[in-house]
Amino acid sequence: MRHPLRTLLLTTAALLSAAAAAQETERTAYTVDIEHVEVSAARPMKQIGVQRTHLDSAVLHDNISMSLADALTFNSTAFIKQYGRATLSTASFRGTSPSHTQVTWNGMKINSPMLGMTDFSMIPSYFIDDATLLHGTSSVNVTGGGLGGAIVLSTAPARQQGFGMQYIQGAGSFSTFDEYLRLTYGSSRWQVSTRAVYSSSPNDFRYVNRDKKENIYDDDHNIIGQYYPVERNRNGAFRDLHLLQEAYYNTGRGDRLGLTAWYVNSRRGIPLLSVSYADDDYENLQREHTFRGVVSWDHVRTKYKIEAKAGYVNSWLAYDYSRDLGNGVMARMIRSRSRVNTIYGHIGGEYYAGRKWLLTADLTAHQQFVVSSDRNVITQQGGSAVVGYDKARMELSAYVSAKWRPTERLGISAALREEIYGHDASPVIPAAFVDYLVSRRGQVVLKASVSRNYRFPTLNDLYFLPGGNPDLRKEHGISYDGGVEAAAGDGERFSINGSATAFDSYIDDWIIWLPNAKGYWTPKNIKRVHAYGVELKGSLRWRISGRWNLGLDGNFAWTPSINQGDKISDADRSVGKQLVYVPEYSSSVTGRLACGPWRLVYRWCYYSERYTMSSNDNTITGYLTPYFMSDLSLERLIPLRWADTSVKVQINNLFNEEYRSVLSHPMPRMNFEVFLDIRPKWGKNKAAE
Repeated sequence: MRHPLRTLLLTTAALLSAAAAAQETERTAYTVDIEHVEVSAARPMKQIGVQRTHLDSAVLHDNISMSLADALTFNSTAFIKQYGRATLSTASFRGTSPSHTQVTWNGMKINSPMLGMTDFSMIPSYFIDDATLLHGTSSVNVTGGGLGGAIVLSTAPARQQGFGMQYIQGAGSFSTFDEYLRLTYGSSRWQVSTRAVYSSSPNDFRYVNRDKKENIYDDDHNIIGQYYPVERNRNGAFRDLHLLQEAYYNTGRGDRLGLTAWYVNSRRGIPLLSVSYADDDYENLQREHTFRGVVSWDHVRTKYKIEAKAGYVNSWLAYDYSRDLGNGVMARMIRSRSRVNTIYGHIGGEYYAGRKWLLTADLTAHQQFVVSSDRNVITQQGGSAVVGYDKARMELSAYVSAKWRPTERLGISAALREEIYGHDASPVIPAAFVDYLVSRRGQVVLKASVSRNYRFPTLNDLYFLPGGNPDLRKEHGISYDGGVEAAAGDGERFSINGSATAFDSYIDDWIIWLPNAKGYWTPKNIKRVHAYGVELKGSLRWRISGRWNLGLDGNFAWTPSINQGDKISDADRSVGKQLVYVPEYSSSVTGRLACGPWRLVYRWCYYSERYTMSSNDNTITGYLTPYFMSDLSLERLIPLRWADTSVKVQINNLFNEEYRSVLSHPMPRMNFEVFLDIRPKWGKNKAAE
């Protein structure tokens, strides 16, 4: 399985070499997309020294059935840990944990205040118009706590004139149905959009269960052989509904008002593990109702910008587990309910002091109210005892930065951030960035940055009953990174770019949940983690002829993440070992070929082995074998008099790979989905200039 890695390394190296070689023959303006505006012949000051990966709407909507977890898997160096479709999917950067990845949506942080992480399977890529991954130190420019990085998600005006509609119907294997609808209206001042996504499936795919063996008997009941049984994924059915309403008003005098509101209604079964021998007399169900809303005001002038936002989140989460006691009576073992209310506020500004200085400041507040309970843990005299917590916490974050470009080639940035969680404050978080244009030919730019960062314990870490530890210390670390990027091409027919980044980070007081002598788990600050490695990225765009277009994107990450903490006992063999569920190597490639009305897209990703035990034992249950994944889609555009239509066939797991992303969680083999896309032509229905 190392050959794909070698191939990607050679490919990325070739991209970088080609960009450098092109210096002798090509001289081109440096072009970067920021905030949906193309800026040529100047490097934007906001991105001085920043290490970022940008996914635009074309990438995010390329495969309509993808969640954001899938889009990140095939288009970034972040590690996506998935339990299967419509089950928990988390993202981690540079060998850190999912709780070290901060996620914002239209400026508002959407990490769970209870768990500290974000479930990306609950974010349809169809609802996101722009996604930017800020690696390591660069996350300080957006929020604190991103010891690994941050993911910035946003929606954008449809830029539609008149009325528009898009309807997509998808049908696939395992009786999977996906429906997508978008209605838009636009004028010179207004942009209004309504989006809806509904997905459902029994999700009962077949798989060979290699965690079990069935005996073969002869007529005398002697065992004469064994085999792995073929089973179905049980209790994996899901039904998800997402609604997104947007409205934007442009005054025409430099002010824009915006409203975005997102509602989620989800009902998902928790699939049985492949090691389970349970019968079908049980209930294992997760439900969620979440509303997120943000209103915004942007005031833009030639030299400065002021923005203000306010938001609200209401989330109701339920988890139920019941099983038959053997007498036909279902006993409810777990009845967990959580209610999260978040009030969000933000004010910020930017000021250009001449052409060489950019000054930025902002203040962000999140007021969290969390009620978490389980009413069926202990029964007392016919009633049930409530086990949980009811807590509120104010989270404040203040940020200032100064960016200076003394010459065309050199950029320097310094930033300070202060975080306050409840009654606990972090020391000032400093960050420094620098970039230098080595050569205009090939646009060779060197980048470097350094920062310190802190992450506060989550509410579950502090107050969960039983096990919460109110004496936990906040995690803290220091990160360094440096790299080079290059680009060449004419921007019309041919373009190529690549980047290579090395990073090094140290995180102390890493929080981990461990069993104690009383029989339950509790979090402790025990680990010191050293995470380091290399990230490579490359892309190619080539207009072969008037009808043929080729695009290639590749990513590679080498991410050792080593526990350098002290032993917690004489039997502890985790020191000096790779952290669990962190692959040392990962890579992805996406290729796109278009010819006239035809579109062919191939996606490939690879993860090396992941250890499931902190001792890194190579036992059957101690690690997961490496795997690669390939998806292929073919689309045909069909213009009609009354509508623009297309038909797409998607093949997932093209080579029928048998793999596990998480121990004892089966994954589907080769499967298919077909999509019909209809966009009626109503009057002057066209994109605004």
